[in-house]
Amino acid sequence: MDIKNKIIYHLVSTFFHLSSLLPLWIHYRVSDGLFYLIYYIVRYRRKIVRKNLVSSFPEKSEDEIRRIERDFYSWFCDYFVETVKMLTMSRKQMLRRMKFEGTEQIQKYFDEGQSCAVYLGHYCNWEWITSLPLHLDNGISSQIYHHLESPAFNAFFLKLRSRFGAVNIEMDDTFKTIATWKRENKVNVVGYIADQVPGLNNVHLWVDFLHHDTPVFSGAEKINVIMGAKVFYADVTRPRRGYYVCRFIEIKLPPAGYEKFFYTREYFRLLEASINRQPAFWLWSHNRWKRTREQFNEQFTPEEQKRMLNRL
Repeated sequence: MDIKNKIIYHLVSTFFHLSSLLPLWIHYRVSDGLFYLIYYIVRYRRKIVRKNLVSSFPEKSEDEIRRIERDFYSWFCDYFVETVKMLTMSRKQMLRRMKFEGTEQIQKYFDEGQSCAVYLGHYCNWEWITSLPLHLDNGISSQIYHHLESPAFNAFFLKLRSRFGAVNIEMDDTFKTIATWKRENKVNVVGYIADQVPGLNNVHLWVDFLHHDTPVFSGAEKINVIMGAKVFYADVTRPRRGYYVCRFIEIKLPPAGYEKFFYTREYFRLLEASINRQPAFWLWSHNRWKRTREQFNEQFTPEEQKRMLNRL
């Protein structure tokens, strides 16, 4: 980082560190205030959120959509303050508030020398899931991240996400890093947040997701198949404010064996079930369906699309 970004980083880091020292109940009072500011005054991405909710839940009434919308913004503000609080949360407090179920499955594979992969979404507090290393006896716990444009904030989030021992892997280095661990016989579990919208030149698959024809990333599946990783889905719930439970569900192959895109399709099926159960806790402010199949068909000929599919 240059001098300017170093100064920004230290200012941001110091401010949030000092803020995080406040008790969590005070953070939630701040969150309540932020909700009214962001929802009623700033109206942050209200049009995108409403459009996404209406098109994803055509069976719901306007009152139901408005309730989910308000609950989303309330949770979104909680996510922000919870993430700040994570900077100074004790190990004991994190263990109490972020529970994991099914880690014994991952630990069993680790003990057998088998690495794992976990699909998760921008759902509930994905930052707190980086505390997974506290629940495993050995192996590397890691997550893929996309480099932020701001060097200062990029450094800040790298520090935050590694606080409890997780390793950050820059997206472009994913395959190289995991392949190196495999050669060195280092068992690992890698988390993939795979519900972002891909660029049209990276689309290999469309799935029916929340009543939308949805372009999706499938690179994680390619890596996991090549590396022979055991694949899991992180089914996260929020039983009450400030508490999360992450249950690992193994995505097992059907009796007929592996078919291309099996893991990706299963991931989006399971993520949709999680969202339908507690719809307010997904990142509805993300413009998830801004790219359409019509745009894809206009940009690429059928022959080009076939070549793109065969590259996977």
